[in-house]
Amino acid sequence: MRFIDTHCHFDFPPFAEHEAEELIRARDAGVQGIVIPAVTASRFSQIISLCERFPSLWYAPGLHPLWIAEHTAEDIDRLQQCLQQGGDKLVAVGEAGLDFYTAEQVAQADKQRSLLQSQLTLARRYDLPVILHSRRSHDPLAALLRKADLPAGGVIHGFSGSLQQANAFVRLGFAIGVGGTITYPRARKTRETIASLPLSALVLETDAPDMPVHGSQGQPNRPEHVVTILQSLAELRPEPPEQLAEVLWQNALRLFPRLHPPESDAD
Repeated sequence: MRFIDTHCHFDFPPFAEHEAEELIRARDAGVQGIVIPAVTASRFSQIISLCERFPSLWYAPGLHPLWIAEHTAEDIDRLQQCLQQGGDKLVAVGEAGLDFYTAEQVAQADKQRSLLQSQLTLARRYDLPVILHSRRSHDPLAALLRKADLPAGGVIHGFSGSLQQANAFVRLGFAIGVGGTITYPRARKTRETIASLPLSALVLETDAPDMPVHGSQGQPNRPEHVVTILQSLAELRPEPPEQLAEVLWQNALRLFPRLHPPESDAD
């Protein structure tokens, strides 16, 4: 089976400075492509350089809502410059989105919305999908996406909402990211939602080094854990694992049409 990890922060530890050996581990598990979303403009050049070094890495420059206090208007200019320069490894805009999980984040809601709208405008201008973070913000995010009208769509990363909310995103042309949450038996709502969605709407992701799979709590997550996520998905759905893996592979390529995984990785 072959896999694309559509969301991995490979520019962070434990991967940083150990990229070659970490990619060997991933490749041995069948991971042939990894998308690295940025979190701040200061990391754009680092991520681009990383993707230029390794054939199986691809990048998405964006401004993450959890770093909202750091982002400035100049960062939107830097993002536009990055998108305008393009490059063979550019596949999306992200990680953008909304996060209303804490009172502090809610207090920054207006800035979050403004920053997201600027990124959605750039995604539309450069005909790129968006990788979206959404925590306690599914309904307002869907409202913004309806107005944005993005032909290239995108993915709702780390989804943990209701089936109704997931279907609202799917109707807008967005994929749903399936990660380690479904490996936890207690995550009943998310597991039932993922089991009920059309398979064509799903893509695999790890969010490594975050969102560890069940049984690996306290340890850094890794791209090869998409195999564990697939195994949990196969327990929830009627399709056999091999069929799931192949459809999810094709879904990722459709979501990121600029992504062309190599057969092997090299330094």
